[in-house]
Amino acid sequence: MKIVIAGGTGFLGQPLAAALAQHGHTPVLLSRRRDRISNDIRVVSWAPDGATGPWASEIDGAGAVINLAGESIAGHRWTAAHKRRVLDSRVLATGSLVAAMAHAVSPPPVFVSGSGSGYYGPLDDRIATEETAPGDDFLASVCVRWEAEAMRAAGVRTRVVCVRTGLVLERDGGALPRMLPPFWFGLGGPVGSGRQYWPWIHRQDWIDLVRFAIDTPGVSGPLNATAPHPVPNKAFAQALGRAMHRPSFMPAPGFALKLLLGEMAEALLLSGQRAVPAKAERLGYKFTYSHLDEALAAIF
Repeated sequence: MKIVIAGGTGFLGQPLAAALAQHGHTPVLLSRRRDRISNDIRVVSWAPDGATGPWASEIDGAGAVINLAGESIAGHRWTAAHKRRVLDSRVLATGSLVAAMAHAVSPPPVFVSGSGSGYYGPLDDRIATEETAPGDDFLASVCVRWEAEAMRAAGVRTRVVCVRTGLVLERDGGALPRMLPPFWFGLGGPVGSGRQYWPWIHRQDWIDLVRFAIDTPGVSGPLNATAPHPVPNKAFAQALGRAMHRPSFMPAPGFALKLLLGEMAEALLLSGQRAVPAKAERLGYKFTYSHLDEALAAIF
């Protein structure tokens, strides 16, 4: 079936599109830059501004729509302008897709829209399932608005899944490559106190979980895309050191990160969520990489 992926030219979208094609589907990517893809997957230009356009014809009759569009959260220091771009890029892109589905003669049976484990806000060591209430910081407010916009598409003809993604691990993108240089030089270690939980997931499991959400009618609403065993940051650093055969005892002081990165340091590095995939496991998804050591061994 045809599966439309909005914002599908990045770290998650490209391998997801390749996996869908490998399993017999026909992915179509919506992108503001058509030069981002070099393989045979078709790319259609769009302007995710909250309205529809010629691209909306791709939505009509699609078997599924996947929404990964949005400004990079960690791409810039969190100025007021950047925070506005982060929010608007997600809400407006989602609104464009919802509008296209509303006008479609044959809307997609399933709409899988992005979100993040930041929905829960800083939680110390409390476990977060899909039933946990949202936090009240910036990232939580973005996720709440993002998901609310996506849920406007829910109805008799369309099932909506909001994938609350944690830290996605792979060598060729995402956060992991940025963590590696200190470890290569023997200077790696925990961040801040090291007690904050980092909800992680191997990229292969993230791809398989999205496919599971598309193929499983019982999946709807929020879905934690995190591995079953999140770990504190100190344990994460130790596991990364073991996988790289490097030491992992040099901490990065929290105050220095706050000076360097401002508000973003607290939200992305110095706090976290002990988010677990309660719904996915209850509905029968089997993780390939349940434990961090397994995932990092596969990566390295």
